[in-house]
Amino acid sequence: MTSLDRDNAAADVLVVGEALVDVVTTADGATQEHPGGSGANVAVALGRLGRPVRYAASYADDARGQSLATHLAGSGVRMACDPHVLARTSTAQATIAADGSAAYVFDLEWKLGEIAVGTPRFVHIGSLAPVLSPGAETVFALLDGLPDGVRVLYDINMRPTLTGTGQEVVSRIERAAAYADVVKASDEDLETLYPGLGLDDAAARLLALGAGAVAVTRGGDGASWITTSERIDVSAEKVTVVDTIGAGDTFSAGLVDALWDDFERDRREVLAHGVRAAAITVSRAGANPPTRAELGA
Repeated sequence: MTSLDRDNAAADVLVVGEALVDVVTTADGATQEHPGGSGANVAVALGRLGRPVRYAASYADDARGQSLATHLAGSGVRMACDPHVLARTSTAQATIAADGSAAYVFDLEWKLGEIAVGTPRFVHIGSLAPVLSPGAETVFALLDGLPDGVRVLYDINMRPTLTGTGQEVVSRIERAAAYADVVKASDEDLETLYPGLGLDDAAARLLALGAGAVAVTRGGDGASWITTSERIDVSAEKVTVVDTIGAGDTFSAGLVDALWDDFERDRREVLAHGVRAAAITVSRAGANPPTRAELGA
């Protein structure tokens, strides 16, 4: 039985998002399984950076679920709910192209048990968490009830093959963005969300909804921090890309890590920290984020 942390955790981060097993087929046709899922990747990345992290997700009490539990515990991640509310653990069939990019086909169910929210320093939600029912309703109830002063980071991380791109999806994404101190998105996310609008105008729309800032990853072109008054750009790290699984999730964790002690920290430093962490992840197979020692080196 997974242990639950029900203490008032005033100095930790609560991550809410899907856990699954990536069934990865590489360009040479080989297949491997890796524990993953956007929320799990963020939680593991933060745990490896030494941040106290609790995680709300769901998976089954089956072999794949046990591999997820072992993976999470190995990085110091504690559960904020009983995850065993599914009949089988979700999967993502990931096919890796020659350039390292990944295309996904999901077999996924998203719902949540009762979450011990406490009073975290940060809440990170992302991807399917506020979009796919019935779990989305639990996520919005959690956001509605957060104590004052809790910082919210929301990673859009769109999955149109699973959720579609209709108005209901857009409305839920926009509703979640309104809670966020920082919205993280890739340039592809923004183009899918607001086709033809362009990066800056798409970010401006999210800011108009109430988001404090929008952090945008731009692949090999680096990353940007956009507010109503400025745009700051940093370059990408030069690495050999094995695959891009977990890159955006690691970047998001890097933002939380960089902002941990000083939410007003220089934004260029914040972006560079996230980019550096993501560069290590893409340099190796699967969602395998760096430890604090690896990031420092």
